[in-house]
Amino acid sequence: MAPPESRVRNLDARGQGPRALRGRGEKRRDEFIPGGSVVRTIRILIIDDSVVIRKVLGQALSADPGIEVAGVAPDGHIGLSKIPQLNPDLVTLDIEMPGLSGIETLKELRKTHPKLPVIMFSTLTEHGAVATLDALAAGASDYVTKPSNTGSLDVTLQRIREQLIPKVRALCPQAPDQKSPATAAPRVVPRLPTPSPAAGVSVPIEVLAIGTSTGGPNALAEVLPALHSDFPVPIVVVQHMPPLFTRLLADRLNKQSQIRIREGIPGSLLEAGEAWIAPGDYHMVVERQGAGVRLAMNQDPPENSCRPAVDVLFRSIAKLYGSRALAVVLTGMGSDGVRGALDIRERGGKVFVQDEASSVVWGMPGQVAAAGSADAIFPLKLIANEIERRVRSSGAWKIRALQSKDTNPIPAEQKGEIGQAARAEKSSRAD
Repeated sequence: MAPPESRVRNLDARGQGPRALRGRGEKRRDEFIPGGSVVRTIRILIIDDSVVIRKVLGQALSADPGIEVAGVAPDGHIGLSKIPQLNPDLVTLDIEMPGLSGIETLKELRKTHPKLPVIMFSTLTEHGAVATLDALAAGASDYVTKPSNTGSLDVTLQRIREQLIPKVRALCPQAPDQKSPATAAPRVVPRLPTPSPAAGVSVPIEVLAIGTSTGGPNALAEVLPALHSDFPVPIVVVQHMPPLFTRLLADRLNKQSQIRIREGIPGSLLEAGEAWIAPGDYHMVVERQGAGVRLAMNQDPPENSCRPAVDVLFRSIAKLYGSRALAVVLTGMGSDGVRGALDIRERGGKVFVQDEASSVVWGMPGQVAAAGSADAIFPLKLIANEIERRVRSSGAWKIRALQSKDTNPIPAEQKGEIGQAARAEKSSRAD
């Protein structure tokens, strides 16, 4: 057996040092840090029928000192048999495999390991996008797309690292040894929001803006179909996804929902009871044109490494709607949306975030809460009801009724109430 010093990585104060060597029979490569603490590496099982992909993924992941490839499997059956043997922290799973497909493997895996993080490996094709959405609906935690036409192994490795490693770390925060609490990652502690400029002033909500990332497709499938067909304001959404995926996601959600849901189209007029999802690789913003508000797209540089970015959409919402905006930040990795949520609150709007327990990754909503920008934190199953309650109680239905083209007569007692709301709205706009 190799001597102990060859099986660990002695790190300097910056966490740098020679790579760990594994002794025969070891199942985990751990890292010792000064003071005797141990930080566990993230162990990954790769399931893919392609020898080349298994090798490339292994190289890409092993480049990170905090990650080790615990094992590989050429098909779903072998992969499932290796999970209890290797006890991985995360599984990467190819969607398209002969025999037991990736989705079939995922469904079997979820019967015994409902919480084990699984990242699907997909292709940037319509078939691959549909299969990816099916996998997410079946319980996959996230996905990455296979690089194409890179012309270089080094470029391929770099692109995989850029996509995969942040998702691995978000889904599997490195857990310190139980005896070493001092090494634990700082826990996000929500701050009480500071009073917004419009605190205590009741104004109708005119728009709902939603931002999400990892876990977002399933979260949106919980929230949007629960909204009623007469939802009184338009909805704009940023879901971090590549081109094609966003269109297919919008189509899928539209079939499940009472409201109309489409991928964003430049120049589209925002109307009550309709939702628009930002197209992949484009930032989406709102602009006032004449008496209406329309969508606009741009390919300005990514923000927070994202395009579309939640911050970009939220900024434009804050500028145009101010206190008449309701923003919701759902599950997602990273911090996209933090600055935009702050902009909305500073202009008097409201911000809801999804709670940690129901989030796949409590990155985006957690960071908004930590910044003190969350007016309320709700579990996913309550968010749609809270949106409906807050929007309708704000008087938004009155504005919709006033703007409606419906020819049905409005009762006299409601006409006065609606007129009052409209006059108050006009007055507040002038202010």
